[in-house]
Amino acid sequence: MITTTDLLIRLLMASLLGGLIGIEREVNNRPAGFRTHILVTLGSCLIMILSIYGFSGLGTDGRGGEPARLAAQVVSGIGFLGAGTIMREGTNVRGLTTAASIWVCGGIGLAIGTGFYEAAILTTLLAIGSLVSVQFVEKRFTKMRRYSEIKVFGVGRPGFVGEIGTVFGKYYIAIRNIQIDNYNDDEDSYVGDIQITFLIKTPVKLDRFGIYNDLKDLKGITSVNWDGVEIIDNKE
Repeated sequence: MITTTDLLIRLLMASLLGGLIGIEREVNNRPAGFRTHILVTLGSCLIMILSIYGFSGLGTDGRGGEPARLAAQVVSGIGFLGAGTIMREGTNVRGLTTAASIWVCGGIGLAIGTGFYEAAILTTLLAIGSLVSVQFVEKRFTKMRRYSEIKVFGVGRPGFVGEIGTVFGKYYIAIRNIQIDNYNDDEDSYVGDIQITFLIKTPVKLDRFGIYNDLKDLKGITSVNWDGVEIIDNKE
Protein backbone atom coordinates (compact mmCIF):
# COMPACT_ATOMS: atom_id res chain seq x y z
CA MET A 1 0.00 0.00 0.00
CA ILE A 2 1.01 3.59 -0.54
CA THR A 3 2.13 5.52 2.53
CA THR A 4 0.36 8.66 3.69
CA THR A 5 3.48 10.73 2.99
CA ASP A 6 3.77 9.46 -0.58
CA LEU A 7 0.05 9.99 -1.11
CA LEU A 8 0.33 13.59 0.09
CA ILE A 9 3.36 14.24 -2.13
CA ARG A 10 1.57 12.99 -5.23
CA LEU A 11 -1.61 14.97 -4.58
CA LEU A 12 0.32 18.16 -3.80
CA MET A 13 2.50 17.77 -6.89
CA ALA A 14 -0.61 17.25 -9.03
CA SER A 15 -2.12 20.46 -7.65
CA LEU A 16 1.11 22.39 -8.24
CA LEU A 17 1.73 21.26 -11.82
CA GLY A 18 -1.91 21.65 -12.80
CA GLY A 19 -1.94 25.11 -11.24
CA LEU A 20 1.09 26.20 -13.28
CA ILE A 21 -0.70 25.45 -16.53
CA GLY A 22 -3.91 26.97 -15.17
CA ILE A 23 -2.14 30.25 -14.35
CA GLU A 24 -1.18 30.71 -18.00
CA ARG A 25 -4.79 30.13 -19.06
CA GLU A 26 -6.10 32.42 -16.30
CA VAL A 27 -3.78 35.27 -17.29
CA ASN A 28 -5.08 35.07 -20.87
CA ASN A 29 -8.70 35.09 -19.66
CA ARG A 30 -9.59 31.66 -21.05
CA PRO A 31 -12.80 29.72 -20.25
CA ALA A 32 -11.00 27.26 -17.92
CA GLY A 33 -8.36 28.74 -15.66
CA PHE A 34 -6.40 28.19 -12.46
CA ARG A 35 -8.91 26.26 -10.36
CA THR A 36 -10.20 24.09 -13.20
CA HIS A 37 -6.75 22.85 -14.18
CA ILE A 38 -5.85 22.12 -10.56
CA LEU A 39 -9.01 20.07 -10.02
CA VAL A 40 -8.56 18.13 -13.27
CA THR A 41 -4.95 17.21 -12.47
CA LEU A 42 -5.73 16.44 -8.84
CA GLY A 43 -8.74 14.29 -9.70
CA SER A 44 -6.81 12.36 -12.36
CA CYS A 45 -4.01 11.70 -9.89
CA LEU A 46 -6.45 10.42 -7.27
CA ILE A 47 -8.16 8.10 -9.76
CA MET A 48 -4.82 6.67 -10.82
CA ILE A 49 -3.83 6.05 -7.20
CA LEU A 50 -7.20 4.46 -6.53
CA SER A 51 -6.79 2.25 -9.60
CA ILE A 52 -3.43 0.96 -8.40
CA TYR A 53 -3.93 0.66 -4.65
CA GLY A 54 -7.68 0.80 -4.04
CA PHE A 55 -8.48 -2.69 -5.32
CA SER A 56 -5.56 -4.59 -3.86
CA GLY A 57 -6.59 -8.17 -3.16
CA LEU A 58 -9.94 -7.84 -4.93
CA GLY A 59 -8.84 -9.24 -8.27
CA THR A 60 -8.71 -12.79 -9.55
CA ASP A 61 -7.04 -15.22 -7.11
CA GLY A 62 -6.71 -12.47 -4.54
CA ARG A 63 -4.48 -10.36 -6.72
CA GLY A 64 -4.93 -6.68 -7.55
CA GLY A 65 -7.44 -5.54 -10.13
CA GLU A 66 -6.61 -3.94 -13.47
CA PRO A 67 -5.14 -0.45 -12.76
CA ALA A 68 -5.56 0.73 -16.34
CA ARG A 69 -9.30 0.04 -16.47
CA LEU A 70 -10.48 2.79 -14.11
CA ALA A 71 -7.76 5.24 -15.18
CA ALA A 72 -8.75 4.83 -18.84
CA GLN A 73 -12.10 6.44 -18.08
CA VAL A 74 -10.30 9.68 -17.20
CA VAL A 75 -9.45 10.23 -20.86
CA SER A 76 -13.05 10.00 -22.06
CA GLY A 77 -14.34 11.95 -19.05
CA ILE A 78 -11.98 14.84 -19.66
CA GLY A 79 -13.08 14.85 -23.29
CA PHE A 80 -16.58 15.90 -22.23
CA LEU A 81 -15.16 18.54 -19.88
CA GLY A 82 -12.92 19.99 -22.59
CA ALA A 83 -15.84 20.12 -25.02
CA GLY A 84 -17.50 22.62 -22.67
CA THR A 85 -14.71 25.13 -23.31
CA ILE A 86 -15.05 24.98 -27.11
CA MET A 87 -17.27 27.64 -28.63
CA ARG A 88 -18.19 28.26 -32.25
CA GLU A 89 -18.55 31.87 -33.38
CA GLY A 90 -19.56 31.97 -37.02
CA THR A 91 -16.75 30.34 -38.97
CA ASN A 92 -14.35 30.60 -36.02
CA VAL A 93 -13.83 28.06 -33.23
CA ARG A 94 -12.49 29.15 -29.85
CA GLY A 95 -11.37 27.17 -26.84
CA LEU A 96 -9.54 24.31 -28.57
CA THR A 97 -6.24 25.18 -26.91
CA THR A 98 -7.85 25.32 -23.47
CA ALA A 99 -9.57 21.98 -24.09
CA ALA A 100 -6.20 20.49 -25.05
CA SER A 101 -4.55 21.92 -21.93
CA ILE A 102 -7.24 20.29 -19.75
CA TRP A 103 -6.61 16.98 -21.51
CA VAL A 104 -2.86 17.30 -20.93
CA CYS A 105 -3.48 18.03 -17.23
CA GLY A 106 -5.41 14.78 -17.03
CA GLY A 107 -2.39 12.93 -18.40
CA ILE A 108 -0.08 14.73 -15.96
CA GLY A 109 -2.31 13.70 -13.07
CA LEU A 110 -2.25 10.07 -14.18
CA ALA A 111 1.55 10.14 -14.46
CA ILE A 112 1.91 11.54 -10.94
CA GLY A 113 -0.53 8.97 -9.63
CA THR A 114 1.73 6.18 -10.86
CA GLY A 115 4.81 7.87 -9.37
CA PHE A 116 6.24 8.83 -12.77
CA TYR A 117 7.28 12.28 -11.57
CA GLU A 118 9.89 12.98 -14.26
CA ALA A 119 7.37 12.58 -17.08
CA ALA A 120 4.84 14.79 -15.27
CA ILE A 121 7.33 17.61 -14.68
CA LEU A 122 8.76 17.51 -18.20
CA THR A 123 5.26 17.46 -19.72
CA THR A 124 4.24 20.47 -17.61
CA LEU A 125 7.28 22.46 -18.71
CA LEU A 126 6.72 21.58 -22.36
CA ALA A 127 3.01 22.42 -22.14
CA ILE A 128 3.67 25.84 -20.59
CA GLY A 129 6.41 26.51 -23.11
CA SER A 130 4.09 25.60 -25.97
CA LEU A 131 1.26 27.82 -24.71
CA VAL A 132 3.57 30.82 -24.26
CA SER A 133 5.43 30.36 -27.55
CA VAL A 134 2.21 29.94 -29.53
CA GLN A 135 1.10 33.44 -28.51
CA PHE A 136 4.46 34.85 -29.59
CA VAL A 137 4.32 33.11 -32.97
CA GLU A 138 0.72 34.22 -33.54
CA LYS A 139 1.65 37.84 -32.91
CA ARG A 140 4.64 37.57 -35.27
CA PHE A 141 2.49 36.13 -38.06
CA THR A 142 -0.14 38.80 -37.48
CA LYS A 143 2.46 41.52 -37.99
CA MET A 144 3.87 39.80 -41.10
CA ARG A 145 0.42 39.74 -42.70
CA ARG A 146 -0.14 43.39 -41.75
CA TYR A 147 -3.01 42.38 -39.47
CA SER A 148 -3.90 44.64 -36.58
CA GLU A 149 -6.00 44.07 -33.48
CA ILE A 150 -8.34 46.85 -32.47
CA LYS A 151 -10.26 46.75 -29.20
CA VAL A 152 -13.19 49.14 -28.93
CA PHE A 153 -14.68 49.74 -25.48
CA GLY A 154 -17.96 51.52 -25.09
CA VAL A 155 -21.66 51.53 -24.37
CA GLY A 156 -23.26 49.26 -26.92
CA ARG A 157 -26.43 50.25 -28.74
CA PRO A 158 -28.32 49.15 -31.86
CA GLY A 159 -26.20 49.79 -34.97
CA PHE A 160 -23.01 50.40 -32.94
CA VAL A 161 -20.94 47.67 -34.60
CA GLY A 162 -22.27 48.59 -38.03
CA GLU A 163 -21.18 52.22 -37.64
CA ILE A 164 -17.67 51.11 -36.69
CA GLY A 165 -17.61 48.82 -39.74
CA THR A 166 -18.68 51.74 -41.93
CA VAL A 167 -15.72 53.80 -40.69
CA PHE A 168 -13.38 50.91 -41.47
CA GLY A 169 -14.87 50.57 -44.95
CA LYS A 170 -14.32 54.27 -45.60
CA TYR A 171 -10.56 53.72 -45.19
CA TYR A 172 -10.53 50.41 -47.12
CA ILE A 173 -9.90 48.31 -44.01
CA ALA A 174 -10.86 44.65 -44.31
CA ILE A 175 -12.33 43.00 -41.20
CA ARG A 176 -11.11 39.42 -40.73
CA ASN A 177 -12.74 38.61 -37.40
CA ILE A 178 -15.00 40.19 -34.78
CA GLN A 179 -15.36 39.17 -31.14
CA ILE A 180 -17.93 40.84 -28.91
CA ASP A 181 -17.87 40.57 -25.10
CA ASN A 182 -20.91 42.00 -23.35
CA TYR A 183 -20.50 42.99 -19.70
CA ASN A 184 -24.11 43.97 -19.10
CA ASP A 185 -25.86 41.52 -16.76
CA ASP A 186 -29.32 42.63 -17.85
CA GLU A 187 -30.15 40.42 -20.85
CA ASP A 188 -33.31 42.39 -21.62
CA SER A 189 -31.46 45.68 -22.01
CA TYR A 190 -30.66 47.02 -25.48
CA VAL A 191 -27.55 48.85 -24.32
CA GLY A 192 -24.65 47.91 -22.12
CA ASP A 193 -20.91 48.05 -21.64
CA ILE A 194 -19.18 46.00 -24.32
CA GLN A 195 -15.73 45.24 -25.69
CA ILE A 196 -15.48 44.63 -29.44
CA THR A 197 -12.24 43.11 -30.73
CA PHE A 198 -11.56 43.47 -34.46
CA LEU A 199 -8.86 41.64 -36.38
CA ILE A 200 -8.31 43.79 -39.45
CA LYS A 201 -6.06 44.03 -42.48
CA THR A 202 -5.08 47.57 -43.34
CA PRO A 203 -4.05 48.98 -46.71
CA VAL A 204 -0.41 49.93 -47.29
CA LYS A 205 -1.26 53.62 -47.08
CA LEU A 206 -3.65 54.36 -44.24
CA ASP A 207 -4.80 57.74 -42.98
CA ARG A 208 -4.52 56.88 -39.30
CA PHE A 209 -5.33 60.37 -38.04
CA GLY A 210 -8.47 60.42 -40.16
CA ILE A 211 -9.76 57.10 -38.84
CA TYR A 212 -8.84 58.07 -35.28
CA ASN A 213 -10.98 61.21 -35.54
CA ASP A 214 -13.91 59.37 -37.15
CA LEU A 215 -13.90 56.71 -34.45
CA LYS A 216 -13.66 59.32 -31.72
CA ASP A 217 -16.80 61.01 -33.03
CA LEU A 218 -18.90 57.83 -32.81
CA LYS A 219 -21.44 57.93 -30.02
CA GLY A 220 -20.85 55.40 -27.26
CA ILE A 221 -17.09 54.83 -27.63
CA THR A 222 -15.16 55.25 -24.38
CA SER A 223 -11.74 54.07 -25.54
CA VAL A 224 -9.97 52.39 -28.46
CA ASN A 225 -6.84 50.25 -28.24
CA TRP A 226 -4.88 49.66 -31.48
CA ASP A 227 -2.23 46.91 -31.28
CA GLY A 228 -1.75 47.49 -27.57
CA VAL A 229 -1.66 51.30 -27.80
CA GLU A 230 -4.57 53.42 -26.57
CA ILE A 231 -5.41 55.87 -29.35
CA ILE A 232 -8.74 57.19 -28.05
CA ASP A 233 -9.74 57.96 -24.48
CA ASN A 234 -13.20 59.43 -23.99
CA LYS A 235 -13.51 58.24 -20.41
CA GLU A 236 -14.59 60.97 -18.02
